[in-house]
Amino acid sequence: MASVLVPLAQGCEELEAVTITDLLTRAGAEVITAGLDDRPVTASRGMVLVPGMDLDTAMQRDFDMIVLPGGLPGADHLNADPRIHQLLASMHDNRKWIAAICAAPKVLATAGLLNGRHATSYPGSLEGIETEDMHYEESPVVVDGNIITSRGPGTAMDFALTLIEVLFGKDKRQEVEAPLVRSCA
Repeated sequence: MASVLVPLAQGCEELEAVTITDLLTRAGAEVITAGLDDRPVTASRGMVLVPGMDLDTAMQRDFDMIVLPGGLPGADHLNADPRIHQLLASMHDNRKWIAAICAAPKVLATAGLLNGRHATSYPGSLEGIETEDMHYEESPVVVDGNIITSRGPGTAMDFALTLIEVLFGKDKRQEVEAPLVRSCA
């Protein structure tokens, strides 16, 4: 069973956090939500999320993937936490999956993980962050090696389905996607 860490910071984008955890759980992943502290997380639109554990406890485990939800100031809180940067470095060194959506790719950029990569993000969220030879795309989801990025709340479902595909394959993605009734036809 694939294990996925979703760190939740105060001010995260709830639509992204919930969509990621819901769809990955439907696919059979073990999804661990971890708060940066031991308090419930008040998301960007006021929804209160209760993480499964605190980040220090989560860091004692191994994960196949880490997924950073965006939103502000949530992405800024993730970026300011040295434990998140430590996790990203470890996951990168071990060639594990690293994913971020909306404003959260700024955390990857600050960590140097987008250097020489193709990536996307919420418009303007990477401005002012120095990267070496990053190729910015306006695609809903961009996969480059072990790094997956996405644009924002409107792309959260495509993002989560892509995460399922890289962890479990196309058949599992289709199995999870079909009952969602995404097609209007």
